[in-house]
Amino acid sequence: MDLAEVAGRLYALPPSEFTAAREAEARAAKDAGEAGLAREIAKLRKPTVSAWAVNRVAREHPDELAELLDVGERLRAAWQEQDADALAELTRRRAGVMGKVGRLVRQEGGLSPAAAAEVDQTLESAIVDADAAGQVRRGCLVKPLSYSGFAPAPVPRERPAKRPPPEDEARKREEAEARRARERQEAEAAHREWQAALESAERERDERAERVAVLEGKLAKARKRLTESEQRLEVARREERHARQRLG
Repeated sequence: MDLAEVAGRLYALPPSEFTAAREAEARAAKDAGEAGLAREIAKLRKPTVSAWAVNRVAREHPDELAELLDVGERLRAAWQEQDADALAELTRRRAGVMGKVGRLVRQEGGLSPAAAAEVDQTLESAIVDADAAGQVRRGCLVKPLSYSGFAPAPVPRERPAKRPPPEDEARKREEAEARRARERQEAEAAHREWQAALESAERERDERAERVAVLEGKLAKARKRLTESEQRLEVARREERHARQRLG
């Protein structure tokens, strides 16, 4: 039994179980005649909740954590080489793996907003600092990590615009001209079609307007005859009343 083995067992435990387990481990080492190891075990500090959460991911999700640390290593190398393309790509990957590992840390629940922020701070430190990455990988954190140095970021770099080869330019011009010709033909065909539709609609309108005019003329004559009939009816009624009154 050595200190690293004992620390591995202790820092895998929730903080609420750490103290009692540490005392039991120290006692066992002392009973085994390893007084020096017992004293080293007794010095191990209880982890904070955020540190324990990161330790748990290091043990339970090593592949996902390894992906995050690999992105960090590549990001640091790209920064050293001032490789703008690699930095831009790795920065995008960084956001994705950070989100994935962060969700794994939080999925057990029980983290306060402050502890969750400390987890993110620790993971960011592991990305930008090799020493922090080693500590996170070992899974024996006692407290959250922080990094105050300059974090790698994409380096802007001016690039001359690439001019296409002459044959490409000629091909593009031909394609553009062909496209414009097709669009012109389609527009002309559409205009002819709608021009014919307009002429047909105008003829139909004129024919129906003529029929309406004829019908309106007939209707006017019919209304006149109706008015004459109503007048004759009124005269007949009046005269009939007079005749009836004379009979009385």
